[in-house]
Amino acid sequence: MKLEVKKEKILSAVTICEKIAGKHVSLPILSSVVLETKDNSLILKATNLDIGVEIEVQAKVLTQGSVALSGSVLKSFLSNMSGDGNVVLEQKGNNLNISLNNSVASIKTNPTDDFPVIPKVIDGKKLKINTKDFVSGVTSVWYSSSVSSIKPELSSVYIYGDNEGLVYVATDSFRLAEKKIKLKKDKEDGLSILIPFKNISEIARIFSDVSYDIDIVTTKNQVSFFAPNIHITSRVVDGNFPDYKQIIPKTFTSSITVLKQDLLQALKLTNTFSDSFNQVVFSLSVANKNMEIKTKNNDIGEGSETIKGSVVGEDMVITFNHKYVFDCLQSIETDGVVLSFNGPGKPLVISPSHNASFTYLVMPMNR
Repeated sequence: MKLEVKKEKILSAVTICEKIAGKHVSLPILSSVVLETKDNSLILKATNLDIGVEIEVQAKVLTQGSVALSGSVLKSFLSNMSGDGNVVLEQKGNNLNISLNNSVASIKTNPTDDFPVIPKVIDGKKLKINTKDFVSGVTSVWYSSSVSSIKPELSSVYIYGDNEGLVYVATDSFRLAEKKIKLKKDKEDGLSILIPFKNISEIARIFSDVSYDIDIVTTKNQVSFFAPNIHITSRVVDGNFPDYKQIIPKTFTSSITVLKQDLLQALKLTNTFSDSFNQVVFSLSVANKNMEIKTKNNDIGEGSETIKGSVVGEDMVITFNHKYVFDCLQSIETDGVVLSFNGPGKPLVISPSHNASFTYLVMPMNR
């Protein structure tokens, strides 16, 4: 194998593949990135058996071939090569020689025979969506997924279709985030999938800097994403997401509408005094048309911030996890934020003002 390829293109592809490559002691081939030529293209592949990726990069191929080599070593060398331009890659025996200007390396390779085939889901439920819409849906909810793998359906992002487009949901049973994305093109065609958090976060990261459309094809066990020059296949969780709609309150006893920036500032200030349980106390005053946000740490001290807003309903004093409230604000694009309460022991619902596309529910803490 011998070829020339632009440094920025191969480095970008290797960076993606290296993050996907597994770290299996019993299957060392999974820590490798495969480089394979096809006509005038270089195909890079990586998988950890849970998710796999293939990226096609335009290249000047002089001799066809394929090799597998350490993704981390390849990324490190390419990242630190001096200068830009075309990188020359040439297989010499069991090594891959890489050169650009004054930078030269010889990296040990492995045969590609043991590298698993990355499946492509062709037949299944299909959907076309713009990458920015897809990434927006995922990143609006993924932080609410459970970090524990005891219940796989909770350590996933649930994506399903409704009459207007796609709905993205995630929950760890203490909080829940829902984001609705309207589709301008294809209908959802009955799409309903649970994608593991670790996989969906990588998929969103890969598509975060592009603006083309992607085709999604899903079956019971796998989902594939097809875009220009890139293909990703992920395992799908075989389980049922909780019937979450029944726990979202329809009516509220109190609510306050505040500026998002005021709420952010208050949470940042009071975070200085959060205790080990991350407790933050919200005190709603109807008469004063404000809400006090207060934290206390017995070892450090205490702090509070009072923010003005439009208040309706009853006075309220209730405690939440500081981080859980703060996390959702990055998903709200409007200037105004509505916090809706239903009394002690009942969940708080946070949503954008004049926008029903995002809903966030967080359970209170027992003080």
